[in-house]
Amino acid sequence: MIPKVFKEVIDLGDGREISIETGKLAKQAHGSVVVQSGKCMLLCTVVSNYKQSDVDFLPLTVDYREKFAASGRYPGGFFKREARPSDGEVLTMRLVDRVLRPLFPKDYHAETQVMVQLMSHDDDVMPDAMAGLAASAAIQLSDIPFETPISEARVGRINGEFIINPTRAQLLESDIDMMIGASADSVMMVEGEMLEISEEEMADAIKFAHEAIKVQCAAQVKLAEAFGKKVTREYEPEREDEAIEKKVRELAYDKVYAVAKKASAKHERSAAFDEIKEEVKAAFSEEELEDFGDLVSKYFYKAEKAAVRDLTLNEGLRLDGRKTDEIRPIWCEVDYLPSTHGSSIFTRGETQALATVTLGTSREANQIDMPSFEGEERFYLHYNFPPFSTGEARPLRGTSRREVGHGNLAQRALKNMVPADCPYTVRVVSEVLESNGSSSMATVCAGTMALMDAGVQLKKPVSGIAMGLITDVETGKYAVLSDILGDEDHLGDMDFKVTGTADGITACQMDIKVKGLSYEILVNALKQAREGRLHILKKLTDTISAPAADVKSHSPKMITRRIPNEFIGALIGPGGKVIQELQKETGTTIVINEDPITEEGIVEILGVGSEGIAAVQAKIDSLLFKPEVGNSYKVKVIKMLDFGAVVEYLDAPGNEVLLHVSELAWERTENVSDVVNMGDVFEVKYFGIDPKTRKEKVSRKALLEKPEGYVARPPRENNDRGGRNDRNNSRDNRDRKPRRD
Repeated sequence: MIPKVFKEVIDLGDGREISIETGKLAKQAHGSVVVQSGKCMLLCTVVSNYKQSDVDFLPLTVDYREKFAASGRYPGGFFKREARPSDGEVLTMRLVDRVLRPLFPKDYHAETQVMVQLMSHDDDVMPDAMAGLAASAAIQLSDIPFETPISEARVGRINGEFIINPTRAQLLESDIDMMIGASADSVMMVEGEMLEISEEEMADAIKFAHEAIKVQCAAQVKLAEAFGKKVTREYEPEREDEAIEKKVRELAYDKVYAVAKKASAKHERSAAFDEIKEEVKAAFSEEELEDFGDLVSKYFYKAEKAAVRDLTLNEGLRLDGRKTDEIRPIWCEVDYLPSTHGSSIFTRGETQALATVTLGTSREANQIDMPSFEGEERFYLHYNFPPFSTGEARPLRGTSRREVGHGNLAQRALKNMVPADCPYTVRVVSEVLESNGSSSMATVCAGTMALMDAGVQLKKPVSGIAMGLITDVETGKYAVLSDILGDEDHLGDMDFKVTGTADGITACQMDIKVKGLSYEILVNALKQAREGRLHILKKLTDTISAPAADVKSHSPKMITRRIPNEFIGALIGPGGKVIQELQKETGTTIVINEDPITEEGIVEILGVGSEGIAAVQAKIDSLLFKPEVGNSYKVKVIKMLDFGAVVEYLDAPGNEVLLHVSELAWERTENVSDVVNMGDVFEVKYFGIDPKTRKEKVSRKALLEKPEGYVARPPRENNDRGGRNDRNNSRDNRDRKPRRD
């Protein structure tokens, strides 16, 4: 039976389209779509259990995977099967999750799984830009409760013109790479990197993307109507009790407000809030707590949130006593770790990051092997968030999605400030040692100082700040918060991280929890963020004003040389013998890459000692040495033979040539040792390839004054060297004075 297929097409302009199709694949899922642009095809399915889980949150899993078959490739490694998700896949999962999660009902706790799979790849289409559209479209076709369709779009800008969903090639020319997630009414998520753009330019890019997203949301609605959208399922909602809520608020609100106004430290404040919670519980009987204990906890959190928000809106005060635009105290230090190539500590309030820098060759580049992209990163940043940073004890189960996402944000903030001609592969690692708000922005600041301490010649220093927002829809009041605490992140309406130099924004990440955020508030938040960034930037530059002039004495020095491709084999040697011995002798690391454009070999020489690097360069100079006909060169005798001496060019050690006995002196030479000895240094003249011997010819006598009365021997009439008797006769007549050419 031929399936009935439903399809909607979205026009992107420039002849590009995105189609959304359902009815052909994965029909047992609660919702499934195929989203296609060019030859790129994504299959998205969504399934949600009909039974509520025994948890007080939504157990939502968003999974994005790229199949290697989609680009006609095999998975790398020993096992030829897709394994754990790559960082690129994890980042796409986070992009989709952050937009979807707030739109499920707060009391919907059924286990839900959204799976997006790249089934066919197109080099001109970046699939992550369509993952959010696919996820939302699949949900719209299901009976799962969901507030409104959403979509995501990438925006770039080339020569001042914005582009929706640019190709990877276009992004290389773009000064903006931003992903925006939104519904038809509200922007909900922004993430990306920029080349020092202004706050107004960033707002314009968001507006441009939002207009495209509105069209994509409308297409989902049309598809669902044509398909026959299912009636939203019924589920058992959370219990509510107005009387208990009122009692808890009366018992808790004023006390929480008073504690919040005291401006205490994180753990002291948390202990005080816990004490109030216990007092509230004590106002209920054991039977009531047994029946409604979960509601008491729920309503206490609600009262706590209201009190903290009201304190800021009514009095302009925050949990730690700061004003809305005030930055916490900052102290910094560089060169803290004696053995690293660069290090720094950045502490802001109760958040602390220790950053290290390691310098290496191209061999240490981070290799990216995905079906949609193959390449390498010569600058990359890793972010670690151990449990002790928040005073917790929990098992370590590998790198979390959050760590991948925060590390990527900090990497994007810094990478464009690393010069393109930096010879090193640079790895930055941020260890978060304390956390109470915006450890990712602390990572950016610590990373900047560590790079400068390591001698990486950053174009400009970068700082970062996390902004928050508290709004009151009824009164229209709002407060933009600079340098938010962890509690303000949880209790507020926006978490907006922005990084940049003194001249513009380099990266951002924004999650908005309130509907219909106006662009006026957004621009005000960006401008307030700029003031905070500049304040933090001054603290960084007061600690280290400019990059160190050179790398540390114990850090590797890097020299890059280019050699013609035909000399690569000689430098490597048979089976790598020459390069391995050279590395061992000089204590260096030598990496050779071929440049397909210039058809040259790029030789990277990495070593702590300058002597070792100089020795490798001398070897390369020796390989590249080509004497010119007619020029004179200093040589050294390295081997004595019966018929001459083997000499080595002093300017090119390892380059040897035979100095024939006949070219030692104008006078007849009986023994080579009569004229030269081992280790003698003198000059010879280079004559190029001798047509008779077809070997290189050099002469010592050519640089000596010809003796008075010297008569050259006339050339032979033929080239017949004669038989054995002729050779013996010549030996018998050695006492005769030769007549040389």
